[in-house]
Amino acid sequence: MALRTPLKVGLSDADAAGPNPAAREAVLVPSHVAIIMDGNGRWAARRSLPRVAGHRAGVEALRRTIRATMEAGIACLTLYAFSSENWRRPAAEVTDLTGLLRHFLRNEVAELDEHGVRLRVIGDRTRFDPDIQAELAAAEKRTAANARLNLVVALSYGGRAEIVAAARAVAEAALAGTLDPSALDEMAFAGQLSTAGIPDPDLIIRTSGEQRLSNFLLWQSAYAELLFLDVLWPDFGAEHFAEALAEFNRRERRFGARPG
Repeated sequence: MALRTPLKVGLSDADAAGPNPAAREAVLVPSHVAIIMDGNGRWAARRSLPRVAGHRAGVEALRRTIRATMEAGIACLTLYAFSSENWRRPAAEVTDLTGLLRHFLRNEVAELDEHGVRLRVIGDRTRFDPDIQAELAAAEKRTAANARLNLVVALSYGGRAEIVAAARAVAEAALAGTLDPSALDEMAFAGQLSTAGIPDPDLIIRTSGEQRLSNFLLWQSAYAELLFLDVLWPDFGAEHFAEALAEFNRRERRFGARPG
């Protein structure tokens, strides 16, 4: 299902020069924000529209969020776009979702590249059609040198499956004699995850009012601040993102230690 409008990040020359210094002083900016983009179907149902209309509106929210992330000076944004469980949805909806993904890859990646966004995909991409797999790889390669924003997209992703795959890799290395099990620590294990090299999220936002992680970044979220917003994803905008950053600033992050 084709989108009618291209991705317009909408950066001004001032934005391209970097985030506003005064804004950076006023707000403690997390280095990594992750978002569970939930509520497309309910947004469409409330308007008596087909579910695909909600997914299209969700793409507009994605555009706004990428823009707000870059304007805030955040280094990494991870988006839960398609879970491993989403394959269980009706075939027509899966087709619509994969059609939107095709359009994004074919029409939007060039602008992300132009604005210095690096795209990285985590999840089991082998479940997608070969053309999508090839375009995902091409998009990652095209944007690999970019450093303004690391955009991580979780596609066909499940946190439990990711941990199991990492455990399997560790076990195979131990059997092969290339890993001493006694030397395995959390850092070494994290290096086997699909997010290897990406810092753990400081803030995880979920829209739609639901209050669960839904198998998203289970290992990586150990000390993330969790924020559940009562707004459907297609309605999520810059003001909600600013509110989330303000709430993040009100939290006291102790990582298990006692208050100072």
